[in-house]
Amino acid sequence: MKILLVYPNYRETFWGFKYALKFISKKATYPPLGLLTVAAMLPKEWEKKLVDMTTAILRDRDIQWADYVFISAMSIQRESAKKVIAICKRLGAKIVAGGPLFTTEHKDFVDVDHLVLNEAEITLPLFLEDLKKGHPKRIYTSDQWPDLIKTPTPLWELVNKKKYASMCIQYSRGCPFNCEFCDVTLLFGRKMRIKTKDQILAELESLYSQGWKGGVFIVDDNFIGNKGKLKKEILPTMIDWMEKRKHPFFFNTQASINLSDDEELMKMMVQAGFDSVFVGIETPDEGSLAECGKIQNKNRDLISCIKKIQRFGLQVQGGFIVGFDSDPLSIFETLIAFIQKSGIVTAMVGLLNAPHGTKLYHRLVKEKRMLMNFSGDNTDFSINFVPKMAHKTLIEGYKKIISRIYSHRNYYDRVKGFLKEYKPLKKKSFHFNFTYLRAFVKSIWFMGIKGKGRRYYWKLFFWSLYKRPRLFPMAITFAIYGFHFRKVFESYL
Repeated sequence: MKILLVYPNYRETFWGFKYALKFISKKATYPPLGLLTVAAMLPKEWEKKLVDMTTAILRDRDIQWADYVFISAMSIQRESAKKVIAICKRLGAKIVAGGPLFTTEHKDFVDVDHLVLNEAEITLPLFLEDLKKGHPKRIYTSDQWPDLIKTPTPLWELVNKKKYASMCIQYSRGCPFNCEFCDVTLLFGRKMRIKTKDQILAELESLYSQGWKGGVFIVDDNFIGNKGKLKKEILPTMIDWMEKRKHPFFFNTQASINLSDDEELMKMMVQAGFDSVFVGIETPDEGSLAECGKIQNKNRDLISCIKKIQRFGLQVQGGFIVGFDSDPLSIFETLIAFIQKSGIVTAMVGLLNAPHGTKLYHRLVKEKRMLMNFSGDNTDFSINFVPKMAHKTLIEGYKKIISRIYSHRNYYDRVKGFLKEYKPLKKKSFHFNFTYLRAFVKSIWFMGIKGKGRRYYWKLFFWSLYKRPRLFPMAITFAIYGFHFRKVFESYL
């Protein structure tokens, strides 16, 4: 059996880092972890090829080679997925589809031959068994949450790792919180399901043995959902492995703000090689936090929590949302001031949207306020429901936030403010290579010579070189990130 695994493309996004990746000559940020894991679940004797359309062109001959084409996608890949499906139908190829997009919106994909929905650990074996018997059904679904103990190590040999800025692994699924707008609990439930320390070691060793050195994103929606297991088993194991291997990786992940409550956990994460964490801040407005069920963020000094995490050696990347029913007209200025004061350099501010099937989606359907499908990108200036605030006021306010926080002056001020507070682990290793040198030279040309904000670039350049020399590479990296963020939002503004 010949299997082609296809990961559809998506347009320029905040997190795609398209313009930043050009500085380091990479095609994409991360490889398609879900498809690589599915590939490892298929019979070993089957031939497998992967086409990641974010790094390569899908050609007719690739499809014609295959007995089945497996497609996995998220909402933001909807249009590309539809095009892939159309090409497969034209060429007479059999299609198997799964992943978040198809799990929540499978009724919109009538041309797919087989829909293997929810989590593949349960539904894929059922499909494979029926396929072996010669009578595969069209839809395979389950309301069960599988144990991750038998989840295999991804089939890394299917990708050209040189095309990616970072690798990625998964430790857990689920989130103990249940925010109204979020589809994580819809897809993975609230009970944390975790891999064993031996599985994590095997995945790290697999990447290491294939020559990877550099960033590894742990893709969990809330890495600290089970703190006890982390502190007792996983992090000590990672710390030991990293020391024995002379720190080949540095990690980033996603976590809730209550990370700031656990100093021991933060210390252990930094020891293990974590240097940044994405936190869903959403809004400083208590009314809007209550509205969306973000209970873990309520009744906190959020600025103090953020700065505490940064002082422990973890850069905080923040997610923010405007468009809640409870948002006052002052929210735009409030959020700008909050972001500037927090020192969050990578501040992803998006418009509230309602992904299909979420609690927010069902509430808005009842209120007859839904307009269309979620685009999958909450920074593309679209909103898929009728907001309580006047639409024009909301969009203009959103534009104000973006233009202000990513103006050269404010952005570089945040970078400088963060570097003053950030306390990295002294023994942290830096893996120098010529890719970084090329990026450095390009940054001088594009931001120090050609860029409109070049005076701010040079002020940061010399300040960090003399005041925070150990953090100079990070300062240049942030300058490159800023270039990307401004380019992404350029057409909208």
